Amino acid sequence: MSSVPFQLHARVERWPIAGRFSISRGSKTEAVVVVAEISRGGVTGRGECVPYPRYGETPEAAIDAIHSVGQWTTLTRGELNVRMPPGAARNALDCALWDLEAKETKRRVWELAGLPAPHPLTTAYTISLGTPEEMAQATSAAAHRPLLKIKLGGEGDEARVAAVRRAAPAATLIVDANEAWSDANLQRNLDACAEAGVALVEQPLPAGQDAALARIKHPIPVCADESAHATASLAALVGRYDAVNIKLDKTGGLTEALAMSREAERLGLKIMVGCMVATSLAMAPALIVAQQAFIVDLDGPLLLARDREPALRYEGSTVQPPDAALWG
Repeated sequence: MSSVPFQLHARVERWPIAGRFSISRGSKTEAVVVVAEISRGGVTGRGECVPYPRYGETPEAAIDAIHSVGQWTTLTRGELNVRMPPGAARNALDCALWDLEAKETKRRVWELAGLPAPHPLTTAYTISLGTPEEMAQATSAAAHRPLLKIKLGGEGDEARVAAVRRAAPAATLIVDANEAWSDANLQRNLDACAEAGVALVEQPLPAGQDAALARIKHPIPVCADESAHATASLAALVGRYDAVNIKLDKTGGLTEALAMSREAERLGLKIMVGCMVATSLAMAPALIVAQQAFIVDLDGPLLLARDREPALRYEGSTVQPPDAALWG
């Protein structure tokens, strides 16, 4: 990386959601993102993150963390991963550094990473948590999509899953409980999902309280989300989970996400690549990791009332690789 001095800028952006996005921990009507820009020699790289309250993050704290890097005399991805913990702020900076190097060298990010050119992917489309009737109505409108992700909330989830399946008999379904289940209803809910032909259950139990997953038979694969952050978290998942959801806001950027993907494969864990609700700028780096995933959940821009320009190109549920004008 060049020794030329860098300039650093960060800002909070608010993007309206089309309607309301609801999970077991609450609802929101806008996506609050932080954009980091690193400039050097007249070239600027960009990265976007979503600070997540579940992990004690706020937009203000992310902005402060990003600005603190401005005191460093040099800034490289390796240095960043050593000096800053995994999380949203590091994600924005790491992705901005990848984008900056791609622009400086006039090469695409996947070339820099030694990876083949990406191909289009099919993403899941999320159905927010609601009553069985509300979720069935939302599912009916999206039933033409091949892969649907259903947000669950604990009590009443058996009825929700059954209602969604009736509304979308042909779609592949995955469900996300966002830690809302308990030891008492775990097996019952898993069996209901299996009966409905669900392909994957994401984070059924609270992180740190998921030991029961090692003691029961999984009728369908179970994927870690809140229990999985960066590469160091993977070893503890073996025997409890069948898959891991890699999100760049948890790993702290593309650099760690690629390393985490390699280690997950080594440990025999299937890979899902997910996202927070955010714009195309946040999805673009995740598409690089998602090339090897068996489930892709990068529908953030589809849930917004509008996306940034330039944006990723979605054709139904198929998302195209990013143009260089957007990122990388």
